[in-house]
Amino acid sequence: MKKIIFIVAVFATVFAQQSFAQEINKTPPFPLLISYYNLKDALVSSDAKAVVASATDFAKLINESNKEIVKDENRNALLSDATAISQTKDLKVQKEKFATLSTTMYALAKTAKLSPDPIYRLFCPMKKASWLSISKVIKNPYYGNAMLTCGSVKEIL
Repeated sequence: MKKIIFIVAVFATVFAQQSFAQEINKTPPFPLLISYYNLKDALVSSDAKAVVASATDFAKLINESNKEIVKDENRNALLSDATAISQTKDLKVQKEKFATLSTTMYALAKTAKLSPDPIYRLFCPMKKASWLSISKVIKNPYYGNAMLTCGSVKEIL
């Protein structure tokens, strides 16, 4: 009887340690991805000042990002678009540059593990452009309140 209790205790300890280790090893989302989501949300709300601030933060994070994860080609394209977005308060221009920035972020998300959670690639048929989201709920950054729910989920990364 003592052997059975001992064996059960050993198994319980091993399983508890494994589940605890899995919780500790969960990778938080890559800061650049979080900043991208903030930029997208500022565009959804059509707040040009918030877009400028978010794009500025995004550009800063690009410069600080790991060169193993964000290769020079992606880094330069992201930095160029983020800088262009941060230098204008014209929402139309901001949204145009966000489309190309989103294409590069999608390429990065395909090659690097940016988040332990799913990343949704959503598509706007009117703009013919995609964006990434933490949720499959459509909040269109290209048309904001005018067509907030226009779009569809194209892929889950």
